[in-house]
Amino acid sequence: MCVMQQSSDHGDQSSMLLGLVGEGITASLTPAMQEREGQEHGIAVTYRLLDAEALGIERSGLPDLVARLVDEGYDGFNVTHPFKQAVVPLLDEVSEHATDLGAVNTVVVSDGALLGRNTDWSGYAQAFSDAMGDAMPAVTAAPALVVGGGGAGVAVGYALLHLGVPHVSVAELDHDRAEDWALRLGKRFGDTRVSIARDVPSALAESGGVVNATPVGMRGHPGTPIPVELLRPDLWVSDVVYFPLETELVRTARARGCTVVAGGGMAVHQAVEAFSLFTGRQADAVRMQRHFAELTI
Repeated sequence: MCVMQQSSDHGDQSSMLLGLVGEGITASLTPAMQEREGQEHGIAVTYRLLDAEALGIERSGLPDLVARLVDEGYDGFNVTHPFKQAVVPLLDEVSEHATDLGAVNTVVVSDGALLGRNTDWSGYAQAFSDAMGDAMPAVTAAPALVVGGGGAGVAVGYALLHLGVPHVSVAELDHDRAEDWALRLGKRFGDTRVSIARDVPSALAESGGVVNATPVGMRGHPGTPIPVELLRPDLWVSDVVYFPLETELVRTARARGCTVVAGGGMAVHQAVEAFSLFTGRQADAVRMQRHFAELTI
């Protein structure tokens, strides 16, 4: 495995075969978004859901599944839970950012070679920047708290530090996961810029904003991981959950006067970048955002 310098250019293709590898992905909006954007560019995109559970594939069967996709002529595929880390050793080239994160969510197939990228962090960074607008300099001058140290939490922390937030802490019940979060981001951005939050109220009191990077708030997982009484009007509050878009955290934070960054932006922007990597064409972010909104009504 080596660091990827640049992705392949599929821009001259009139049709493409793509997919999403993961578990529990039957409700994913990615196929509709990618196929619709393909139509706008004159590319007949076929995007298939490759749900390991539905296909009866064990997690240990990922290498065989990836090999099958190459044999079947896939031009690329997205990767989601629980395979973002497991897919990395199977790739020929991996971008610097994906190497930092230890996770890949976008794989481009180029002449049989597998090129790995991570668009989760950059998708969140773009969504965050869009939501904050002119307030970005002030927002990124204050520390932030991330609740959840899993893959989404690492990507969010990476994005915030990349944007210039001076210090990011993580609240995570799993000690090993929290340590991994801090070690991984500390290696890239410096140990003084990251820490593990032992006490959420104290960490939040010292922060300018907070992100929910856990599944809490999703359909079937109601509630909020952040005590609502701790939300104050000067906080910005973000959620990576987008099913539903209006989570309890988002709804409550907005009612309390907080600046809110809902989860849909990250979902759209990671897909925008993935489309461009797959096709070599620049996706229209505004158009994809509009389509996403239509799909979530």
